[in-house]
Amino acid sequence: MKTNIKSKFTETTHEGAPAVRINAEQQLRRSIMACLLWEDNFYESGEAVVDRICGLIPNVRAEAVAAMAVEAREKMKLRHVPLLLCREMAKHKTHSPFVAKTLARVVQRADELCECLSLYSQGREGVKKLNKLSNQIRKGLALAFGKFDAYALAKYNQANEIKLRDVLFLCHAKPKDDAQAELWEKLIEGKLESPDTWEVELSASKDKNASWTRLLSERKLGPLALLRNLRNMNEAGVDEKLIAEALAAMNTERVLPFRFVTAAAYAPHLEAELESAMYRCLGSQQKLLGKTVLVVDVSGSMFGARNISKHSEMTRVDAACALAMLIREMCEEPVIFATAGDDTSRIHATQRVPARRGFALRDVIRRDMRDALGGGGIFLVQCLEHIKKTVPSADRLIVITDEEDCDHNLNPATADAFGKQNYLINISSEKNGVGYGKWNHIDGWSESVMDYIIEFEKIHANNL
Repeated sequence: MKTNIKSKFTETTHEGAPAVRINAEQQLRRSIMACLLWEDNFYESGEAVVDRICGLIPNVRAEAVAAMAVEAREKMKLRHVPLLLCREMAKHKTHSPFVAKTLARVVQRADELCECLSLYSQGREGVKKLNKLSNQIRKGLALAFGKFDAYALAKYNQANEIKLRDVLFLCHAKPKDDAQAELWEKLIEGKLESPDTWEVELSASKDKNASWTRLLSERKLGPLALLRNLRNMNEAGVDEKLIAEALAAMNTERVLPFRFVTAAAYAPHLEAELESAMYRCLGSQQKLLGKTVLVVDVSGSMFGARNISKHSEMTRVDAACALAMLIREMCEEPVIFATAGDDTSRIHATQRVPARRGFALRDVIRRDMRDALGGGGIFLVQCLEHIKKTVPSADRLIVITDEEDCDHNLNPATADAFGKQNYLINISSEKNGVGYGKWNHIDGWSESVMDYIIEFEKIHANNL
């Protein structure tokens, strides 16, 4: 057998299709923007993803890593990956000067102060494993600590292994005035007053129904708390009419579409009310004019053997459906397709999705399209050739996928991206992908991906 031969390609997807070689900065971005730390993907373990992130950081410009940490926290709404980036940056002389300001910015909840130290302590042994704290980590925590008032500190002053008072002792934060000094003294002495939150009320209450009823009646629940606790309310026997009224009145301005998808999984009997609230959320979004061809990958890896997190009921395809629901409402003329294929014959299966919106669109993609298309892998070249026969032109082409192309015969890099603008949204953290080169490649699955498309096209139009 001859082994000393020139390789046809050096990088492949996990399914064996040719993948695009990308630089370290692009690799880091695709690894973090959809990463829920230590949660397994379909093809890779959470540990493997973390190892790759840590290995890439010293090979990426410090300014770029710091910017990614901020973007991951503020746009992609990720909490732990930005803390990991700061921890790893602190290990390298070229990157450590950027840690303090970056850490102070990405810590946006008081409990993240403790999470940062917990991450920092990993791999260290003994009772003094948090001694010799990195000077930049210490400065960043000190800056961040000063952002939180009595309510925030009391809310997250929990009896975990690392407590807020431990962070305060270790980071040597200096109070800005006497009032803050008094507040921190109360924290140290354990004398902070319990905050008036729904968590405190529910933990102390013996009558959950009465507590939920009061909180709903007095509008004491924020939108996220309301959506996250629908199952708890249902189990407590709370009046459904009262819950429906709260959903109708809630502020949806800052609620992401996938929150409604998750809530519906817990409370399917409230789908009508949730859908109405979701439409209010999406109705305020800026429209993308012209024809948009949207392609949703419904291959087996999008459904996966695991959900995106052990704390979530969402799969990758649920995240894709949430994005599809958002895109459907934001586009003037959407044309939606689902695609999968047969891994044995290496032939695609692609169909146009019936004209649906909201949860009906989710259902037809997640259930009907998977059954109809076989659940095999995505075959990007064949898929786009098929779609172009039906829709020969478009103002934009958007593909939502985990990029794990299965075509061993046709290189995905040759796929005919036939839109005036072409976007591939990668919603996973798998190592290699195919959507580079002629594509505007976007990593992650928050609503920020649509903000990017809007801004990109605005800039493009101004430059014509």
